[in-house]
Amino acid sequence: MISSDALRPGVIARSAAPRQSICPPPARFAPRFFSLPLLSLALLLPFSLSSTRAAAVEPIKLGEIEPLTGKEAAFGQQAHRGVQMAIAEINARGGVLGRPLVVVVEDNQSKPGDSATVAKKLLSREKVVALLCGGTSSSCNEITPLAQAARIPFVATTATAPEVTEKRDYIFRSCFIDPFQGAVLAKFATTTLKAKRVALLTSVSASYSVGLSKVFREKFTALGGVIAAEQKYSEGDKDFRAQLTAIKAAQVDAIAATGFYTEAALLCKQARDLGLTLPIFGGDGWEAPELIEIGGKAVDGTYYASHYSSESTAPEVREFVKKYRARYNGETPDSMAPLAYDATLIIAEAIARAGTTEGPKLRDALAATKNFPGVTGRTSIDAQRNASKSAVILAVKNGRATYVETIDP
Repeated sequence: MISSDALRPGVIARSAAPRQSICPPPARFAPRFFSLPLLSLALLLPFSLSSTRAAAVEPIKLGEIEPLTGKEAAFGQQAHRGVQMAIAEINARGGVLGRPLVVVVEDNQSKPGDSATVAKKLLSREKVVALLCGGTSSSCNEITPLAQAARIPFVATTATAPEVTEKRDYIFRSCFIDPFQGAVLAKFATTTLKAKRVALLTSVSASYSVGLSKVFREKFTALGGVIAAEQKYSEGDKDFRAQLTAIKAAQVDAIAATGFYTEAALLCKQARDLGLTLPIFGGDGWEAPELIEIGGKAVDGTYYASHYSSESTAPEVREFVKKYRARYNGETPDSMAPLAYDATLIIAEAIARAGTTEGPKLRDALAATKNFPGVTGRTSIDAQRNASKSAVILAVKNGRATYVETIDP
């Protein structure tokens, strides 16, 4: 087995090779993890066992499913780094209930069907006490029925589609949901961009995009705006000229593109090539370094919603960004990393409050989470097991994401 702390992009085998579970054995617990400053760990209760003693006890095992390879790898790699950092901090404190935490990581390779396959393995073979996933809403929807049937809590860290947590009481999330995000984007388009006529570009193969477009359409028109053009595409498409030509003819004030970063970057490039200089904006699916790497200067002047800003002056954000950069070669974390970081801490805090890793009791403790202080703000779990928290709008300027404004629930 490979140490989770040693994982870097590209290490996980792709589908051509057998998947490897990444879970450090308990005998090597103490030296496996970096010692990092604490963030919101006072709630985890004091632990005084020595590392020698901790090495002898059975670890608490979490399962993590991420798109570490494939087209959504930017999401999964950032999320996994956030989980790593949280695990290291918790273990430096002495673990939870006097036991170290370890994480078994599986790569869904950004492929439909793979999340369900690896979830079955984690639940039945690895006997994890909780699951995390930093993938899309579609991949998380594969996991939810399996976690529910096993009565094992599952926390989606970045899945914003409402249906992820609907009808299943063992399913939670650490991010805001699309109805809120859609309302945020509608308000931003109306009040900040002063747009009256907007074109809507939807990825019909992604439940995230379909749901976000639906809410944006409803909220924007309720504010007096007009959806003057609607165009569709599918994930993996590379040519958007036909859709953009139709949008250009509609004479709109802005374009809302609700899909993911790869297609967003390409359509921005093609829009600029067609002479469309108007504002283009999207949701949190845009957030990845690849947006700027692929889009280049074409994405300057675009906007997207996010869960936090690395430019925040809040002490917890500044500390997290500082330690992330020190650990990961100076890189600046996008929101996927702190969302996963916060989710891991929330699970650990819930285990401490429950006093057990038993599924039903851990579920109840997670449901009772209120005002948990994290990097992405204070998280409270509502009656639908969604996280109530603020959203921020970021703008791309000179090749970097910069803070614009915060919009509260």
